[in-house]
Amino acid sequence: MQEYKKILISQEEVRPLAQRMRESGIPLAMIHAFLRDDGKGNVSYEYEVGSGIESYTVDGVNELPTISDIYDLGAEWPEREISELLPITFTGLDTSQRLFLPDTLIGGQGQILVLPMEKVIEKTRGKEGGQ
Repeated sequence: MQEYKKILISQEEVRPLAQRMRESGIPLAMIHAFLRDDGKGNVSYEYEVGSGIESYTVDGVNELPTISDIYDLGAEWPEREISELLPITFTGLDTSQRLFLPDTLIGGQGQILVLPMEKVIEKTRGKEGGQ
C-alpha cells in the first residue's frame, strides 16, 4: 500500500520546495486544484517520494508562482490546464495559447467554469457578430 502524506504550505514555499525536490531527483506526479465554496483556490503539488506520495497543498490562494521552469512540461501542462479552467493564475506561466478551449470562446482565464452556460453562449455569440 502506498503511503500518502498531506502537508500544508504557503505560496512562498512553492518554488523553494519544487527546487529542492527537483535537485533531489524526486518526480512531480501531478498538480491538482479545486475551488472552495468561497471561490478561493486549493492547489496540491504531489511528489513521488520513495514508495509514497507527498501532497504539498496551498489553500485559500488564487495566485501562485509557476514551477514550469523547474519541472518543465510536467508542471507547465497542469498549471496551464488549471489556469484555463479555474480562476487560479500561476505568475510567470505563459498562457498566451489555450490547451483545450477554443481561443475564440471567451476572453479571460477560468471563466468557463465560473459562468453559467447561458452567459458563455451569450459572450460567444457577441464575438461572432451576434449570429
